[in-house]
Amino acid sequence: MFIRQDEIRPDDRYYWVTANSDGSYTATPKALEDREEVDKDGNPLYVKVLGEVDGKPAMVDSAKRLVTKGLKSNHIEQVKQAANSILTQTDWMVIRKAERNIDIPADTVAYRAAVVAKASELEAAISAVTSVEELMAVNLSFPNKEVI
Repeated sequence: MFIRQDEIRPDDRYYWVTANSDGSYTATPKALEDREEVDKDGNPLYVKVLGEVDGKPAMVDSAKRLVTKGLKSNHIEQVKQAANSILTQTDWMVIRKAERNIDIPADTVAYRAAVVAKASELEAAISAVTSVEELMAVNLSFPNKEVI
């Protein structure tokens, strides 16, 4: 098999990609929405936990449905992790303010507010998309502190 030089491989983060024998690619969009899993007969699947069957340890169904996260949920989680990582750098100032009433610099307050606002904006934009192409167009970057 060869890879055609005139075709760009689709992004594996958004598509299930198969290389064809002629060097082209077949791209199937990944699911945008979360999906509750079912077995081949359509019965709901549940998260397995360690339990007991006949007095012996065994994996048993919990009460929690088995859910495969879609691209939207995964992207929203990435936004939350990124915002948390940024805010963590100045959390000590917030704690210092709460514990000892030492003021937080105004530029830090403004930056933290901008990060929280951007995270909310991104979550709303991600939630609103209806196609993989729309999701790919969402710019997941946060403001730089120097810009605020």
